[in-house]
Amino acid sequence: MKVSDFNYELPEELIAQVPLEKRDASRLMVLDRTNRTIEHKTFHDIVDYLEPGDCLVRNNTKVIPARLYGEKEETKAKVEFLLLKQIEGDVWEVMVRPGRRLKPGVMVNFGEGILKAEILDYLDGENRKVRFIYQGIFNEILDQIGLMPLPPYIHEKLKQKDRYQTIYAKYDGSAAAPTAGLHFTEEIFEEVKKKGVEVANVTLHVGIGTFRPVKEETVEEHDMHTEHYYIKPEDVEKINRAKQEGHRIIAVGTTSCRVLESVADEKGYVKPIEGDTNIFIYPGYKFKCIDALITNFHLPESTLLMLVSALADREFILKAYKEAVREKYRFFSFGDAMFIK
Repeated sequence: MKVSDFNYELPEELIAQVPLEKRDASRLMVLDRTNRTIEHKTFHDIVDYLEPGDCLVRNNTKVIPARLYGEKEETKAKVEFLLLKQIEGDVWEVMVRPGRRLKPGVMVNFGEGILKAEILDYLDGENRKVRFIYQGIFNEILDQIGLMPLPPYIHEKLKQKDRYQTIYAKYDGSAAAPTAGLHFTEEIFEEVKKKGVEVANVTLHVGIGTFRPVKEETVEEHDMHTEHYYIKPEDVEKINRAKQEGHRIIAVGTTSCRVLESVADEKGYVKPIEGDTNIFIYPGYKFKCIDALITNFHLPESTLLMLVSALADREFILKAYKEAVREKYRFFSFGDAMFIK
């Protein structure tokens, strides 16, 4: 399969630069896989498509203000850090710029010295292993001096930090938001629960690799990035009960989908587990756990577009994307949503 098979034309003005004022005012494109029909709704209408007994599975990871601007202690040269992954304690994997200046042994200061970092070792490309040195609570210092790590295609400054965060974000660790969840409001969850729909959580800390382009020409050669996840016993119980009773498992976003498909057995049942996944889902993949997916519109030739094409058929997805362009839907992280049922 060629990566170019997952390309589509997207005018730049359709890339959403800011979130809408109301989270659930986004548009919702509904794809029926059985009848191959496309409907145009608003996100709040998602409630009408959920049925009693369905289990909605969302990713409750929290984006940390992972972008830091500082300077080398010796030369005062400006540097930028992007926190990718906590290795252990205060040791992190970090993407650094400019990489050539940051060799093992170099010290970097942030926020006039309230946070320091020692470069420990080289990792892949511009990534480094670093140790942070500080007094107090690391996450509080990050909140004070860090910036939200918005995707590279967003050029506007984010006025409210919490708009790149789901309302149910709980566990710190992501370098990017699970954006399908950004559309949900407390009101929607109340309506969903009244309807008899179960809501379960998984946690997958989204890495910046989610934005990395696929460089290979053929899909099968792509090496997927790894992300850390866990799923708790009480959530496993909800998911397995819905599965056992013949109800649908609906993943909120590709990250929730990837966790469920990583941990499911052949019959689609899951178990409480913590681990790392580099699962790569593309056409030909047989889904074991999920029955439907709420997702945003994804970049051309991206692994996420390949995932939705595995669920709904590549030609149908590309037809839907063409229609979304024609209807001027808003694309990517702050854009509109799609429900594949």
